Amino acid sequence: MSEGTSMVMESSENGTDLSQDDNGTIVEMPEDTILSQQTSVNLVPFIGQRFVSQDAAYEFYCSFAKQCGFSIRRHRTRGKDGIGRGVTRRDFTCHRGGYPQMKLSEDGKMQRNRKSSRCGCRAYMRIVKRADFNVPEWRVTAFSNIHNHELLKANEVCLLPAYCTITPDDKARICMFAKAGMSVRQMLRLMELEKGIKLGCLPFTEIDVRNLLQSFRNVNRDNDPIDLIAMCKKLKDENTNFQYDFKLDGHNRLEHIAWTYASSVQLYVSFGDAVVFDTTHRLDAYDMLLGVWVGVDNHGMTTFFGCVLLRDENIQSFSWGLKTFLGFMKGKAPQTLLTDQNMWLKEAIAIEMPETKHAFSICHIISKFSDWFSVLLGSRYDDWKSDFYRLYGLELLEEFEEEWREMIDKYGLHDNKHIISLYALRTFWALPFLRPYFFAGLTSLCQSETTTTFIQRILSAQSRLDRFVEQVAEVVEFNDRAGSKQKQPRKSQKVCLKTGSPIESHAATVLTPYAFGKLQEELLLAPQYASFVVDEGCFEVKHHTQMDGGCKVICVLCEEQISCSCHHFEFSGILCRHVLRVLSSNNCFHIPDPYLPSRWRLNSSSSINPLSNATREHSEKIQLLESLTSALIAESIETKERLDVACEQTAMVLSHIKDLPRTTQSANDIVYNCPSDLILPEVEDTDGIVQSFTMGTSHEPLTSGKLKDRRPRDGIDITRKRRHYSDSCCGHFEHDSSDCPMMEGDNLNGDALGYI
Repeated sequence: MSEGTSMVMESSENGTDLSQDDNGTIVEMPEDTILSQQTSVNLVPFIGQRFVSQDAAYEFYCSFAKQCGFSIRRHRTRGKDGIGRGVTRRDFTCHRGGYPQMKLSEDGKMQRNRKSSRCGCRAYMRIVKRADFNVPEWRVTAFSNIHNHELLKANEVCLLPAYCTITPDDKARICMFAKAGMSVRQMLRLMELEKGIKLGCLPFTEIDVRNLLQSFRNVNRDNDPIDLIAMCKKLKDENTNFQYDFKLDGHNRLEHIAWTYASSVQLYVSFGDAVVFDTTHRLDAYDMLLGVWVGVDNHGMTTFFGCVLLRDENIQSFSWGLKTFLGFMKGKAPQTLLTDQNMWLKEAIAIEMPETKHAFSICHIISKFSDWFSVLLGSRYDDWKSDFYRLYGLELLEEFEEEWREMIDKYGLHDNKHIISLYALRTFWALPFLRPYFFAGLTSLCQSETTTTFIQRILSAQSRLDRFVEQVAEVVEFNDRAGSKQKQPRKSQKVCLKTGSPIESHAATVLTPYAFGKLQEELLLAPQYASFVVDEGCFEVKHHTQMDGGCKVICVLCEEQISCSCHHFEFSGILCRHVLRVLSSNNCFHIPDPYLPSRWRLNSSSSINPLSNATREHSEKIQLLESLTSALIAESIETKERLDVACEQTAMVLSHIKDLPRTTQSANDIVYNCPSDLILPEVEDTDGIVQSFTMGTSHEPLTSGKLKDRRPRDGIDITRKRRHYSDSCCGHFEHDSSDCPMMEGDNLNGDALGYI
């Protein structure tokens, strides 16, 4: 065993044994150790240390091991949180840990085994996955630095395979040297002179450089971009709605290229109000930055808007990409744009999209916290993080400014460069500054994970550059097909109405399940708030446990004017609990139409269909027709042949229908009806309160069974039971509760119909 190298630290969380061999070990920490001689305190792993990912923990432990004189490898993993949760524990061990195993050949004879360096060394570090505030982190729960072998010297450890790595900058230099015709030895000597290091002290060897050059030869950097442009031209010839643009440099080589698909342009028209521009990934084989524009549709699904490859990461490159994207979308800039914290991109957005509200993704900022503050704050890191999350979610600017100062004083972070930078850029990430702008929920951690998953599918498609556009198209097509199936109405899932409120019943027929779920969360919390009249049309709403403060709500129903000081509707497009409390207190049974945004509706354009009174007599046939139409679309998109037949036959049927006589309808005949892509709910309760209804689900596949006629249940007329879904049943904008025909007919009053 190497002299003075014993150090064991272990921790057991939630009763889990955390030693390397699942047996307890002794804590032994001599004063004179190699750690104190060769490493700084910040590079020594310690129990409770946090990392944003497994890779971050691996890199840290790798740096520690290199200074001590050994290398590490990934060892055992374990998932203890159930199936589907992924790896929750990871061990990193010394490269000499464990013992070699004898290998058998196919015929059962012993193979000749090479000599192994493994000698059963027990040095290791264990990390366990934990999630605080829904943000996953990896914590060090066990650490041992006991070796049973001699550690290498500084000039020897760099020759271990784990440390023979070539950085991206060095790869670019080697590629340039190779194009200039230099030999490998000339490259190594020149790089030693450039770095000012001794002969033979580069972190990689001649063999490593030769292997790298061989991998470069397998990737044709000169021809692939030409093939990529040719592929885009081919796709453009096949579909004129496919759009692409590119830029060549002074040597006639590809510098930038961007493209989008026909379906993406159509989706952008409806859902391009809030956009994420992710630029955190690269195509390493071609040393190009990958930028992806995505958003979220009315069902909460990620939608693809466009893609760009940039040779350089600077203001000019980003400006070209943004300008090209606007050209694809006919000059329509998004209302809000969410990006990572990139200062060059920030400047480019200010130039190309001056009217767009630019914000930084909080997930990218949070991912850096463990590196910035974990060691600095030590045991107070968890408390600081809790204070930061609470401060991040505040509603009022004044509260944010005051509590930020208190946090700085509490933790003594006045001179911390990261804190100074965060405060200077607070208008780009803090919710109190972002709430007046519409972000469609893209700032939430859950939606950020969904977006990241979608982009990872795009990255997994990369192989040859000329095939990349085609493979991205396949990912987008798969995503669109999955979204289309989710949006088909089907009777497979029941969504319960939890409050019995007419507001909830009305919203359930208009909004998508995703948006309705968000509104329902606010409805369930609304009864916990008290509403006080301050002035005509002005209310103060605060939690029943709150003595001071509260939110100011402006509600003038006759003018359909509603606003709240919390800006929840402006931020998400969903009315807040404060407004819903005021609506209920004022006997309002429908949400005004302007506050059910079209981008969250089942029919993304409008949910008001002009139907005559006569059509109410044929409501069941109308529902059957809607179901048949949805099933026709779902079945037709499976193959091109099916789609051709469906288009041909539907055109013939529509032509025949147009030849039939029609009846004229007046404006008074127009009534509210459900969207065309929704099967109306069945009311289960006999007292007239809607209890549950059937809507689509994203988890079950679309069935193609026979559609059955909807029959009345127990002899009760279905049309009578659905009376809550027409405007004439409330009419709260034309009359008050005293002469409401619905309340008059049922002998009810406003208090009886309220839910608070």
